[in-house]
Amino acid sequence: MATLGDIGVSALINILSAFAFLLAFALLRIQPINDRIYFPKWYINGARSSPRRSRNFVGKFVNLEFKTYLTFLNWMPQALKMTESEIINHAGLDSAVFLRIYTLGLKIFVPMTIVALLVLIPVNVSSGTLFFLRKELVVSDIDKLSISNVRPKSIRFFVHIGLEYLFTIWICFMLYKEYDIVASMRLRFLASQARRAEQFTVVVRNVPHVSGQSLSETIDHFFQTNHPDHYLCHQAVYNANKFAKLVRKRERLQNWLDYNQLKFERHPEKKPTTKMGFLGLWGKKVDAIDYYKHQMKELERRMSVERQKILKDSKSILPVAFVSFKSRWGAAVCAQTQQCKNPTLWLTSWAPEPRDIYWRNLAIPFVSLTIRKCIISVSVFALVFFYMIPIAFVQSLANLEGLERVAPFLRPVIELKFIKSFLQGFVPGLALKIFLYILPTILMIMSKIEGHIALSNLERRTSAKYYYFMLVNVFLGSIATGTAFEQLDSFLHQSPTQIPRTIGVSIPMKATFFITYIMVDGWAGIASEILRLKPLVIFHLKNLFLVKTERDREKAMDPGSVDFPETIPSLQLYFLLGIVYAVITPILLPFTLVFFGLAYLVYRHQIINVYNQQYESAGAFWPHVHSRIIASLLLSQLLLLGLLSTKEAANSTPFLVVLPILTLAFHKYCKSRFEPAFRKYPIEEAMAKDRLDRTTEPEINLKAYLADAYLHPIFQSFEEEELVEVRVDKQQVCTASPITSELSSPSPSQHVDHPTSRPQNVYRPTSPQHHVYHPTSPPQHAYNPTYPSDYIFPPSSPSHYAYHYES
Repeated sequence: MATLGDIGVSALINILSAFAFLLAFALLRIQPINDRIYFPKWYINGARSSPRRSRNFVGKFVNLEFKTYLTFLNWMPQALKMTESEIINHAGLDSAVFLRIYTLGLKIFVPMTIVALLVLIPVNVSSGTLFFLRKELVVSDIDKLSISNVRPKSIRFFVHIGLEYLFTIWICFMLYKEYDIVASMRLRFLASQARRAEQFTVVVRNVPHVSGQSLSETIDHFFQTNHPDHYLCHQAVYNANKFAKLVRKRERLQNWLDYNQLKFERHPEKKPTTKMGFLGLWGKKVDAIDYYKHQMKELERRMSVERQKILKDSKSILPVAFVSFKSRWGAAVCAQTQQCKNPTLWLTSWAPEPRDIYWRNLAIPFVSLTIRKCIISVSVFALVFFYMIPIAFVQSLANLEGLERVAPFLRPVIELKFIKSFLQGFVPGLALKIFLYILPTILMIMSKIEGHIALSNLERRTSAKYYYFMLVNVFLGSIATGTAFEQLDSFLHQSPTQIPRTIGVSIPMKATFFITYIMVDGWAGIASEILRLKPLVIFHLKNLFLVKTERDREKAMDPGSVDFPETIPSLQLYFLLGIVYAVITPILLPFTLVFFGLAYLVYRHQIINVYNQQYESAGAFWPHVHSRIIASLLLSQLLLLGLLSTKEAANSTPFLVVLPILTLAFHKYCKSRFEPAFRKYPIEEAMAKDRLDRTTEPEINLKAYLADAYLHPIFQSFEEEELVEVRVDKQQVCTASPITSELSSPSPSQHVDHPTSRPQNVYRPTSPQHHVYHPTSPPQHAYNPTYPSDYIFPPSSPSHYAYHYES
């Protein structure tokens, strides 16, 4: 059992680790060679240029300006400079709402920590039960600060129950206020957006086959009949997964060809060569340029065959379509109503924004989706409980007595004071973190198999799976005893009413483990996030060995998005730990507060400078965050109820019974009051936006605007005459130019499809697996490309995310 000394050793190790990470980051970020690692977002926005260009040879790699080393911590105040509205303009609403989760944690736990430490610690310590029982029980110093130290049948339990009520009221108040603010932010954000393709488009699945009609004719007839005044056009969806693989292969070959041609231009006296074997490692040596040109020619032939198959084979057209309407009002009515008396046909929902679509899953037959979801549900259940085996082993490290019984030869080493403190105070949290490292990747693969068509939805489903895993394994699995199967067997063979009691007994005893876990994951782990050690090493390795062209360098620099599937469930675990232990072992709360404060600062910096959000869901994940904090609240109440039942507190325990009922009623009210803002689009808002459009741009050619917004990205490689066959409403839009051109010969009064009026941020990567967002409007906040770096916030200017909100 870890003592206060063990906790102190762990705290020292993690504080030193966090400080080392932060210090290393502060020094590495000002080196010119690392500029693309720590400021990639500004490079993508075009607001920053490399500081290496105008320097001498040494200055290209090392910052020689001594003054910048004296201000190496200026990233901290810089990270706090941007206001919330500026962050929304700069990084999107998803990023701003994500940061609000951390501020919500601070708002909830700062008052709770103060009250709990001032009230509960004296109440628990003064009882002194464990002092008299220390011979019979193995207890730690932390337990003496917990509810375990209160005598059975004590009147002091009324203090704990009273504070549970107080904390519940405070948490519910903050949740209500935050839900209201985020819902308002979402509606304001949607109302402030410029015209976008997804505002006029719904995705239709499970389109029935009608004998004698093509799929396009069936869709056309159905919507012209049932939505005659608002239907505009539709875009058929093609199964182009095989063609997409060929496109990706062609990109790789083109990259090698570009590299060898550049190499030859620089050294024309020596022609580059390559070997024909695997990865060019062995085989006959040939001229590299001729070899890759031949490979490209052969691949083009295969792509041409596959292209014709897509265009001519009716089986390549899927029973899915993107249907566009003349108004947002028409799209809202279609997306939010049942289209057919058979509820399994003509299923409509809002179309994701083009860059949010996961194109591979559009080819999955609708019938198989239910089967896939059932299989994945069973697989997730099995994964959760099988993963308990390594988790149980990790927890055994915290109990050195058990380890000594299994391996008595280790006793002389284990009994060394520093080794014992290190094993009990640091290793369990670190080992658990390592076990959890590969899990998000596995869960994302499972979510993709389920068949979700939006990347945002894939991430939310992965986040849900990861949260359930963290709840069962990291929390419940850590506080319960025995192996996974013993736990499962005990839960199945005891009364459901006994489960809270069983777990409640173990909760105070595991406070030390969770404190070490918070320090490893929430202190050192968050500090390592800002260092970006893995991307730093990978970028320089790629730059040294793999980067052949500027396009390669951009890919190597690509920072990706905030890892929502992993970070949000981890956040929710900290809410769970803080809420559960607030009354039981309040000494855990200060450790949680440090996490929320440090993580808020770090992720603010990362969102401003590093991460380039892949899509914009307008904070669609907030209802999940709210629901899981409510679940944490319910769990804390039930476990406290179970714990008090072991303390024979029959007089005080009944007062807790009503609390879960009140919490559920509050949750139901919030769900009905705010959740529709995240699930539906108000008809009133849609009509207001349509009316504004008719006033400001009465001549807009909406069909041309939407013509290629939902074309599969790989179709950009098609020839002009082939594009006419796959474009939306090909019989009516055949006079329009291909997706790479503007409309021809517009009249002066007609609104043409200029780049500034096309759907902004239309998703046009070279393959469905690479989603890179290049904003079409100038960045809202210019970043000074000179060294050292400082933020410059110019006056507000028109932007795609023009949004101002006063909270």
